[in-house]
Amino acid sequence: MQTTEYLSEIIQELHQTSSLIADEDAEKLVKAIFESKKIFVAGAGRSGFMSKSFAMRMMHMGVDAYVVGETVTANMEKDDLLIIASGSGETKGLVSMAEKARKIGGKVAAVTIFPDSTIGSLANFAVKLPGAPKDQSESDFKTIQPMGSLFEQTLLLFLDAVILRFMNKKGLNSHTMYGKHANLE
Repeated sequence: MQTTEYLSEIIQELHQTSSLIADEDAEKLVKAIFESKKIFVAGAGRSGFMSKSFAMRMMHMGVDAYVVGETVTANMEKDDLLIIASGSGETKGLVSMAEKARKIGGKVAAVTIFPDSTIGSLANFAVKLPGAPKDQSESDFKTIQPMGSLFEQTLLLFLDAVILRFMNKKGLNSHTMYGKHANLE
């Protein structure tokens, strides 16, 4: 296969994933963001990168959003929301964050392949995304891509769709959001 043929196959896989995400779970996430004073995101590896991009877009919308572990992250308080992105739902450091957030009185949302995982069980609710975990032997979803790539790509696109839904509900557009874009560069 040529490179562009691989790209076409990846796009086809992503097209298939969109119909497998439950609208009601996605709407729970949008509603939880609306109802929370501060939003925190966490993920490990590539899922963490996708989460960071989500936090950036929330900031552009005027949402008080933070990436857990960054030096400028605020403290979590009761009723704030922690969104954890984890394909497996078992990443030890993320499990600890979910436990601590719940102890504080915060809400936890898991975005994962496995809603019955440890993180999914600790969460107030979970959004199940299709994909394969790093060890693809535990997956019913077949992909040509290595490790967790399909989950991570679906995660990025899903979180961008959450942004669009939030923009729609708040009456925002790209022009108004651009006003919050970095301007010191």
